[in-house]
Amino acid sequence: MTGRDPDEAHRAATPLELLFDLAFVVAFGAAGTELAHTYAENHVGAGLAAFGLSVFAICWAWINMAWFASAFDTDDWAYRLLTMVQMAGVIIVALGLPPLFASVVAGGDIDNATMVAGYVVMRVPMVFHWLRAAKGHPDRRKACTTYAVTIVVAQVLWCLLVVVDLSVAAFYTLAIVPFLVELAGPIVAEFHHGGTPWHAHHIAERYGLLAIITLGEGIIGTVAAMSAFVNPPGPGWTSDAITLLASGVVLTFGMWWVYFAMPWADLLTYHRERSFFWGYGHMVVFGSIAAVGAGLHAVQYFIEHHSKLTATETLLTVAVPTALFIVMIYLMYDVSMRAFDPFHVVLLAITAIVLVAAVAGVVAGWHVTTGLVLVALAPVVTVVGYETVGHRHGREHLERLRATARSA
Repeated sequence: MTGRDPDEAHRAATPLELLFDLAFVVAFGAAGTELAHTYAENHVGAGLAAFGLSVFAICWAWINMAWFASAFDTDDWAYRLLTMVQMAGVIIVALGLPPLFASVVAGGDIDNATMVAGYVVMRVPMVFHWLRAAKGHPDRRKACTTYAVTIVVAQVLWCLLVVVDLSVAAFYTLAIVPFLVELAGPIVAEFHHGGTPWHAHHIAERYGLLAIITLGEGIIGTVAAMSAFVNPPGPGWTSDAITLLASGVVLTFGMWWVYFAMPWADLLTYHRERSFFWGYGHMVVFGSIAAVGAGLHAVQYFIEHHSKLTATETLLTVAVPTALFIVMIYLMYDVSMRAFDPFHVVLLAITAIVLVAAVAGVVAGWHVTTGLVLVALAPVVTVVGYETVGHRHGREHLERLRATARSA
């Protein structure tokens, strides 16, 4: 493990990385399903708290492995086996999500033993990965050992939080410590100990692939919601059913278009030091995408009269994560580019108007599927704005980015 060339031509995701992504999306799907169930029972706050913890566990393990692989992927037998152990950990995490959600909803002692066990199984192989890299790449040894040490410390702390019986509130309070240790490791290693030779275009592709697969949750959510219409005893292919189908598909396609309109690879290439907000911010992006899928499941429960939410509350389960996704994309772009574009403010304002109009319409008596039409149009605002005007602004921002990179 001597380190990959960060400027290697034609670097692309490997078959093992693609399999790795699929395993993690299973966990996203399980978290989304549990969130939809808590929505239906009107335990929104508890459901979101459990979902947030789940998203962090899933995303953080994936993110760490993605950046490591970009820098040190050897694809030998030891690398493959350690990576497959991490995939087994994802399965354990997914199995631990139902008891976690149930305990957070109940409000007593938290039942997170299975989920934490799966998380530790995902993280411990990374220690061996980093120690192999430290041995094989002496110039990067300090950075690699920093990663290994912080992972070990964080896992010990997570395990201690399982051994001690804790209430939900106590666990979330104490979890701040291992959470900060997890986040601090890469910052210290990359900024203070020489960093690692990750590949900008490879990292952008890896994040994009996980975004695509996670967007599949939106398609699954649309299919689930449609089943309430077209399968007995549903009313069949009514106008509401067709509206729901179109809305779910347009919403998913629109989110895809918004994400890939941004030149993420170029941002990372010209200013590698700006990668942290971009990389960490994707936890919000991935979580909001999965939450949109959960919201579409909540629409299904509402249509089937299996939900305690009102029509307005049901629409908000889709509208809020959609808004969060769009805002986070713009924020990552502006922070990474160091560019404030007034045109973005205009697009965000129009997007807000569309989403508020959707909620207001349902409050006024619209069917929830009618409100979904407007929610689905929210990403379309950015798509139209980018394709007509925004792409020119993007090119100007990239030119300035190149200039600052050259001068630096």
